[in-house]
Amino acid sequence: MPLPRRDGADDPYAGYLRGYIGPMASEATILDVVGPHDVRQVRVSSPSRLVWPQVGLTKLDLARYLIDVAPPFLRANGGRPVSLQRFGGDVDGDSFFSKNPPRGAPAYVRSETVTYPSGRSHPQLVLDEPAAAVWAIQMNTIVFHPWASRANEPDLPDELRIDLDPQPGTTFSDVVLAAHALRGVLREAGLDAFVKTSGNRGLHVFSAIEPAHEFLTVRRAVIAAARELERRMPEQVTTAWWKEERGARIFVDYNQANRDRTMAGAYSPRALPHAPVSCPVSWDELTGADPAVFTLRTVPERLRTVGDPWEHLHAEPGTIDVLLAWWERDVAAGLGELPFPPDFPKMPGEPPRVQPSRARRTD
Repeated sequence: MPLPRRDGADDPYAGYLRGYIGPMASEATILDVVGPHDVRQVRVSSPSRLVWPQVGLTKLDLARYLIDVAPPFLRANGGRPVSLQRFGGDVDGDSFFSKNPPRGAPAYVRSETVTYPSGRSHPQLVLDEPAAAVWAIQMNTIVFHPWASRANEPDLPDELRIDLDPQPGTTFSDVVLAAHALRGVLREAGLDAFVKTSGNRGLHVFSAIEPAHEFLTVRRAVIAAARELERRMPEQVTTAWWKEERGARIFVDYNQANRDRTMAGAYSPRALPHAPVSCPVSWDELTGADPAVFTLRTVPERLRTVGDPWEHLHAEPGTIDVLLAWWERDVAAGLGELPFPPDFPKMPGEPPRVQPSRARRTD
């Protein structure tokens, strides 16, 4: 049976799927995937395997979803170092992260060398076209985790990313309120903010920035914005790294701005029972949004009718100069570094990595 096409002279992925889907009985499907340079034939083994058993979505459904959303997915995640979260079975099973191309990866799946916090360098996967995303599905990927930098300048982020993480006792409405306030903070710093659902209970706020600073400097800009938001909403927002100090507040996870720290990319599926997607939304629709409705089944039609709210994310990148001035102001006032993740080397000026209650018992 012929499959639907998307037509449009200005769309490099127009007519995204041609040819045929092999018979399900063979438990192998060949997808002809149209990209910017060529038609790639991508084999999908075990196409009928249930990936989301609670909603009846298969590996083939996932591959077809990635083809359907390829233009906005690649606009957000392509050309960046990316980690693939791969699953041996369904979303309830174990997973692992794959960073460098596995043996036998096709030539159109490239890699670029990046440096990790340990100082070690290694090739990291980069996705440049729809076939590469479908190949990742063949490798049992469910969640895509792109870096905040591009592969040609991996040390210089071009996105400032802030993760608003709801803690026990908070609601999605609380996160929405914090996100709107954060948008105001970033606007005062000269940055245009974009928002997406995390695919779970939180929100991710992004701003395009000029790739002029290394990760540590961008992290300090994120901390400056987080502290400013915390000052304005001390009962609703916290920058406390230790869970025992957060209370029923929204945690601004500044450590997601670190090198090799990533969050699920825009339009990436999430490994949760109802097959949600980390979905960009406009600020106007955020207040009434229900993150549970953005799923593999609904997002392709949403893109056809609503469009991509993040289409122009990188149209006018800003600078982090104002945020860095706020950082210096806070340092002068006695505020400095905040704790890093436990797997990072000890960083200059970092406070002790000791849980506060444990430190008090030791004293």
